[in-house]
Amino acid sequence: MNKKIVQINSVCNGSTGKIMGEIEAILSKNGYNVTCFYGRRKPFKDKSCEKICNKFSVFLHGIFTLLFNYHGCYSYFTTKKMIKKLKRINPDIIHLHNIHGYYVNYNLLFKYLKNDFNGKVYWTLHDCWSFTGHCAYFDYIKCNKWKEHCNHCPQLKTYPTSLFFDTSYNEYKLKKETFTNVNNLTIITPSKWLKELLKKSYLNKYKIKLINNGINLQVFRPTIDKTIYKKYNIKADKKIILGDASPWSKRKGFDDFLKLSK
Repeated sequence: MNKKIVQINSVCNGSTGKIMGEIEAILSKNGYNVTCFYGRRKPFKDKSCEKICNKFSVFLHGIFTLLFNYHGCYSYFTTKKMIKKLKRINPDIIHLHNIHGYYVNYNLLFKYLKNDFNGKVYWTLHDCWSFTGHCAYFDYIKCNKWKEHCNHCPQLKTYPTSLFFDTSYNEYKLKKETFTNVNNLTIITPSKWLKELLKKSYLNKYKIKLINNGINLQVFRPTIDKTIYKKYNIKADKKIILGDASPWSKRKGFDDFLKLSK
């Protein structure tokens, strides 16, 4: 019998959604039965996926996060509904991606993974949210509180934005209790940088595998074709460095590319 695999992510588009979709395509091509659950935005046009939230549910999760913080602790009923479907599917593997993003109750989901699920769990981390008390990108301001215990978060106004309450101390404690001690969990990182950070976090007890995000090497490859030089009026002795981000911002290194150009 073909193995059943479920993937869970906040979206079906954008960078993490595309990664989930490409995994689904390869698994399906190799005979696996794949189901993709996602929380918001539009679905894949050419792949099977199931939305677990409606706009109102996502809106409420966002409002509660703004007012009370504790992002990822809402969407109770939509998460219960998804868990009911997971029990019916009874997958061999559950592959988590972003479990933040205003669509799932991570406490409920991990209770199911700890108490009711007997298969293997893989969790691909696309940022650092899983081991902090609030933010997803602490390196941007060189904050190292996450190594011991988050408190007095300096990034409350960044995603996931909170307007009033600093709950980073309690959220750090809750995430640590929730995300640890899951049987058969392997964490996947797309970069050596993130893998090294995980080794210093409370998730360091898990097996951590480095799997770089794939690209199409038939498209992105060194070439002696000078067409692009003519198109952009670039001198023949210049080197070209390609950078890709969605969207480009200072946090994603846009300023560094401006410096490189000089």
